Amino acid sequence: METEDFMMTSSFTKDKGEMNEDGQEKLVLGDGTEQKGPKLSNSEPQVSNGFTTSTSQSFREGQGNGAGSGGTVPGLGHSSSAPMGGFRTLVVQQTSLDRPRETWSKKMDFLLSVIGYAVDLGNVWRFPYICYQNGGGAFLLPYMLMAVFGGVPLFYMELALGQFHRSGCISIWKHICPIFKGIGFAICIIALYIAFYYNTIMAWALYYLLSSFGPELPWTTCSNSWNTVNCNNYIWSDNNVSWSNSSISPAEEFYTRQVLQVHLSSGLHDVGSVSWQLALCLLFIFTIVYFSIWKGVKTSGKVVWVTATFPYLVLLVLLIRGATLPGAWRGVVFYLKPDWGKLLSTTVWIDAAAQIFFSLGPGFGVLLAYASYNPFHNNCYKDALVTSSVNCLTSFMSGFVIFTVLGYMAEMRNQDVDAVAKDAGPSLLFIIYAEAIANMPAATFFAIIFFLMIIMLGLDSTFAGLEGVITAMLDEFPHVLAKRRELFVFGLICVCYLGALSTLTYGGAFVVKLFEEYATGPALITVVLLEVIAVSWFYGTTRFCNDIHYMLGFYPGWFWRICWVAICPCFLLFIIISFLAFPPDVKLFEYNYPPWTTALGYCIGVSSFICVPIYMVYYLLNAKGTFKQRLLKSITPVPSSDLHRDLVTNAV
Repeated sequence: METEDFMMTSSFTKDKGEMNEDGQEKLVLGDGTEQKGPKLSNSEPQVSNGFTTSTSQSFREGQGNGAGSGGTVPGLGHSSSAPMGGFRTLVVQQTSLDRPRETWSKKMDFLLSVIGYAVDLGNVWRFPYICYQNGGGAFLLPYMLMAVFGGVPLFYMELALGQFHRSGCISIWKHICPIFKGIGFAICIIALYIAFYYNTIMAWALYYLLSSFGPELPWTTCSNSWNTVNCNNYIWSDNNVSWSNSSISPAEEFYTRQVLQVHLSSGLHDVGSVSWQLALCLLFIFTIVYFSIWKGVKTSGKVVWVTATFPYLVLLVLLIRGATLPGAWRGVVFYLKPDWGKLLSTTVWIDAAAQIFFSLGPGFGVLLAYASYNPFHNNCYKDALVTSSVNCLTSFMSGFVIFTVLGYMAEMRNQDVDAVAKDAGPSLLFIIYAEAIANMPAATFFAIIFFLMIIMLGLDSTFAGLEGVITAMLDEFPHVLAKRRELFVFGLICVCYLGALSTLTYGGAFVVKLFEEYATGPALITVVLLEVIAVSWFYGTTRFCNDIHYMLGFYPGWFWRICWVAICPCFLLFIIISFLAFPPDVKLFEYNYPPWTTALGYCIGVSSFICVPIYMVYYLLNAKGTFKQRLLKSITPVPSSDLHRDLVTNAV
């Protein structure tokens, strides 16, 4: 129990402050009378609820009056010179069983953590491919429109909510709209699904990294045990050997036959046994994750100084190297050559909306969690603009890094760039880019820094995703988990590792693709749609803007209000309807996913979203009163803004 005592003048009696059942401060005076006041809280020095307190001018005035009548300076002792029945001591005591909320050590810790979360592997492989596939430079128009009217407003909204209410994605709903609390549980389940497959990609990158320390890169030749007769080392062979449609590069065979070993699996119905090499790699990845987040943002905020900045250094080095390769200009032309006719296609707008949404990452509970550790008056508006801009610019720069190399590959193969860049996803990194690196001078050096970059890009997002779950659970069950954070994080890591075992099998790449396409995307977008509706329509845009004004000192403009009320819900509804109307045709390594896998994917996705209606029914059944009273209570937020008022102490 932590206590803040403020003493006024003193005499023969000593008064104390207690908390009544209504959560108000009850001042018990020396004569036995009681005086009630608002629950005391914060503003400058740190107090037990994690906020800060300040003493008003009235405190100093009372102090002066007491001193002038024979009192003492508050807190320095009692005075025996005060007359009987004169001044009485007022002791204002704030008592809380809650532990102080952790805060970021520095503002840059928060910014780098948010940037590291938003800038992930998808920025490196997905954006360049989507951009070139949907009209090159013309794609930047719908991308920017979707960012301005959809992605950034959602990003700003979550940062403001988390910073104001200082809660994770579960407990925050009692302050917004209690009946929607199931959204928080759904977000946590989705985060677990992502942890099941996302970290496996880092395990692949670690396998490549360890393989890069040999005398030569193992994906440069066709003389290895895993190679087939179709392996064609066209670059280092003589001029009589040319590339054909049946040719397979050594980099592709290393990826599919040595790292993934997909040739030992016939599909999702027969994934085979677990690859022990990948299991050890993933164990090492999760070990790093655990010791980075086990103590909270104090430790992860330091780690991101390396994991969030190192990728930019590597991207700059690779960009300079790629620009000097023969044929690099061909890749840049394909990347940015505008095809304005494609803007008439609905697919382009769907891809732009989905890309900006998954790139900025609202709805994962991460922004709520990270912002909840900020000082209350931190300018989250500026943070939202800065971090979202950095994210979009990083995606754009990554396109040059990737496509200069694709132009180089097309030059070496004597093919068109679109024939080389036929695959989106990890294959673009682990096959095409790895092969290009293998045929550069100083190949080992570039391979090491490239796969280090891939690992660090993934680690940032993993830190963030798991921190969103940890913060949500600790805020929801503080008395059980608050003092057992390290043990809870260890248990969470173990669950994630066990859940990822299916992705480490010989058919693990098929499982990763299934999770990526069905298990997380549609459910997450639906959850965020409900979140925006709950905040804008039930909690109310006016109330939300008043919260921001109280926190930042200014009201959001009409642009943000219109986006939150109308444009963002339409933006998300557009993505959901498009996904349902045009379900993806999933295919990987010549394996066409059978219809039953689509049903399986939707079942996994629904398993998280189902938390929302289940909790609604549970809440209405357990609430007291008539149905109308229950319904009214279910949409009435519990105020939390009183936690942010200044502490005012007066002499009695």
